[in-house]
Amino acid sequence: MSENSETNEMLEKCRAWAKGDKTMTAYHDNRWCRPCHDDNELFAWLCLEGQQAGLSWSVIMKHEKDIREAFGGFDIGRVAAYDDVKKAKVMSHKGVIKNKSKIESAVKNARVILKMKASGEWKSFDEYIWHFTDGRQVIHHLSDPSEMPAENELSREVAKDMKKRGFTFVGPVIIYSYLQAIGVIDDHLDGCPCKAKEKE
Repeated sequence: MSENSETNEMLEKCRAWAKGDKTMTAYHDNRWCRPCHDDNELFAWLCLEGQQAGLSWSVIMKHEKDIREAFGGFDIGRVAAYDDVKKAKVMSHKGVIKNKSKIESAVKNARVILKMKASGEWKSFDEYIWHFTDGRQVIHHLSDPSEMPAENELSREVAKDMKKRGFTFVGPVIIYSYLQAIGVIDDHLDGCPCKAKEKE
């Protein structure tokens, strides 16, 4: 078997959860488990994960553009200032999950982030999220998608702390998926060409 064939075979194995969906395949190859350090983007992924609760991730990815548009690009300051009129406008936007609690959650979470920064405890949301791993990416060594957990000790720790601070839609399962999305956790299979390289 050629090296190219082996790489393609490994990619297909690692992409198993994408189930052949082009949007999900592109997400796996180009975005999933890639470290993110931009506050607004970290907030965006938290909101997208909250929108996903009870639904498949493929639904969110297919409507991501519309959801981002509805929330004004997920600028933390703007979303934190949303009043009832603006929240109703978001609810009526095409592609947004029509769930009032999820929209309220995005606004509340934005306000919590601003409060955290204003307190001086954290300079940024990025600093807060990445402090749980001392700024390092956690690279798991998995040989099959079935080995990937739904939650772990880290996601439970982060979820507990976030809930204490007032964040909502931050259970340990959602947070595990969130930590993958923003690259704190890398769950690409060993041998997958998308996997991060271990640092010395």
